[in-house]
Amino acid sequence: MLNVDLSERRSDAISRGVGVTTQVYAERAENAEIWDVEGRRYIDFAAGIAVVNTGHRHPKVIAAVKDQIDHFTHTCHQVVPYENYVRLAERLNSAVPGDFKKKTIFVTTGAEAVENAIKIARAATNRSAVIAFTGGFHGRTFMGMTLTGKVVPYKTGFGAMMPDVFHVPFPVELHGQTAEHSLSVLDKLFKADVDPQRVAALIVEPVQGEGGFYEVPRTFMQKLREIADQHGILLIADEVQTGFARTGKLFAMEHYGVNADIVTMAKGLGGGFPIAAVTGRAEIMDAPGPGGLGGTYGGNPIGIAAGNAVLDIIEEEGLNERACLLGNRLKQRLQSLVSSVPQIADIRGPGFMNAVELNLPGTNLPNAEFTNKVRERALAKGLILLTCGIYGNVIRFLSPITIQDDVFAEALDILENTLRECAAEA
Repeated sequence: MLNVDLSERRSDAISRGVGVTTQVYAERAENAEIWDVEGRRYIDFAAGIAVVNTGHRHPKVIAAVKDQIDHFTHTCHQVVPYENYVRLAERLNSAVPGDFKKKTIFVTTGAEAVENAIKIARAATNRSAVIAFTGGFHGRTFMGMTLTGKVVPYKTGFGAMMPDVFHVPFPVELHGQTAEHSLSVLDKLFKADVDPQRVAALIVEPVQGEGGFYEVPRTFMQKLREIADQHGILLIADEVQTGFARTGKLFAMEHYGVNADIVTMAKGLGGGFPIAAVTGRAEIMDAPGPGGLGGTYGGNPIGIAAGNAVLDIIEEEGLNERACLLGNRLKQRLQSLVSSVPQIADIRGPGFMNAVELNLPGTNLPNAEFTNKVRERALAKGLILLTCGIYGNVIRFLSPITIQDDVFAEALDILENTLRECAAEA
């Protein structure tokens, strides 16, 4: 079986709207390595977009899932509930930042988590408006893509977006967008477009994912908390990509000294199995009436079993600390290339949620062509990379945090050689 043959079959059978980054068809995977159908090995610096933080097929995740399969695979929690759903909810209630009573619901995808967070916020406040940020990504459902601060490809061709959603510029000092200016736009929004007493929630990613791995400045997050409290607005932290040790903490909000009222999560929680969650203040989470929340597959027993195993692994293997160690090594290696790769404009990211931004040398102009060339050249050498950013000029690094030291060193060598080669050819 050849990748090219599968690519032709895929093109004939699957909607072109489902884009793919590579034409590498997986046959098996283990920890941070993937082998394709032709037997070629790749080092995975994508991790299914921050899903397998604990590595492909972690033995403890697989064992937990196999044990659950031996008991039952689906009852629908709203019909016949089960203990491990309750246990995982209890653990998240304890783990999510905030010294207050919390409650949790489980759904299946990150977009569902965001949708439900907005539903809960509206029910709890009896308000409808929501404020999000440019560059943010919150999913591909109608509310999710309305909240998302990027048009192409997420909103193109899909008609009118959901009403009562407003966007404020995300503060990115590198691009001349200061936190002070973002706050002034928010203030003007309250004066010109929407009464703050009509706003149910502010939703923000502590570190933007698709938007380019830009961190929310600490003082800005604290100011958002202050503004939310002033006007009775709920603060929603979208931790779908930042959660579960990726930033060196179980949740990125632990870096800020303030807490969100509602936290959405998915991706890394399931270690490769579909599960998502919303955790928040108990009184807020109880606002919808019975039956207002849920879903047939929400909190499927297989995903729940995986989620409990993932929390065990993060604690037992010290993955928060390891994320910081790996991220520092990666950033140091990239920093050593600045003089020989003039396209490097910025190196950033907390823990092991890191990125390098690439511009035309000596300018602030994004260099998407060079960025994609690096990605393609690295893939040819056996390293899977992802790009992101509203200009497509950012390479993000999302290797499993469990990656073996020798495999990580090999990946860094490939990355360095690739950047040097592409710079020399530019």
